[in-house]
Amino acid sequence: MAQTEIIDVGAASLECTVSGSGDPLVVLANAGCSTGYLQSFGERIPGSQIIAINMRGVGASRGPLDKATLHDLASDVAGVLEALQCGRAHILGHAFGNRIARCLAADHPALVRSVILVAAGGLIGPPTPLGSMFRDAPPDKLMGPECVALGARWLSPASDPNILASVECWPQVHVAHLATSGRVQREEWWTGGNAPLLVIQGLDDMAAPPGNGHALRNQLGERVQVVDIPRAGHFVVVEQPDSVAAAVTDFIGRYRPQEAGKDHHHAEGSLP
Repeated sequence: MAQTEIIDVGAASLECTVSGSGDPLVVLANAGCSTGYLQSFGERIPGSQIIAINMRGVGASRGPLDKATLHDLASDVAGVLEALQCGRAHILGHAFGNRIARCLAADHPALVRSVILVAAGGLIGPPTPLGSMFRDAPPDKLMGPECVALGARWLSPASDPNILASVECWPQVHVAHLATSGRVQREEWWTGGNAPLLVIQGLDDMAAPPGNGHALRNQLGERVQVVDIPRAGHFVVVEQPDSVAAAVTDFIGRYRPQEAGKDHHHAEGSLP
């Protein structure tokens, strides 16, 4: 049964929902989005305790964003993990959440077992700046299909916008979250410290083109596993949840105690 609480981490107070039991798996959503769509996805990952954290400005989470940096958001997550005393966790970041995940691994390596990047951009960008469709949007919460109608490049052409009906997004917070990344150098978070990295990306992703994951693997080598998923875009976790869950389950399984000592090789792959 899921339990939700507000955790005070100093400069911010974050809404955190914990469900299931097993290896701790933190899920971080896209900029300005609540973690609801990731909580339901987490139910597909057996043997994991899902720790879903809403970032500043989302849902019941509060904290200043006007001068905040990516390091501040990563520190918020670290504060939640320390409060929960859950031990080292796998960190799954979707879309903008992957930047927070990588920054957390770089800044607080003792808290991180591995990092799972779903729709991971940051190097090769889209034709128009991220968040540009929201700059004149109202402050009210929008649902996923409304975001797509405004021009959010979140889906493959093969996907029906209605699959995003459970996605909640606050447009102005989306823009503010993106700005926290702009206040730091990419090199400060890009490599995710020294943590093992799984990159899952939709081949139709227009917001975070799949060349980003391949560039990361070319740079870091065997520390990175890349899984390409066809017929999926930026919200691959919603568009192809079974394929994403299979990749995450396999990856996490490598780090369970009973798996210790086995020789696993990271290689690029593609799921049907």
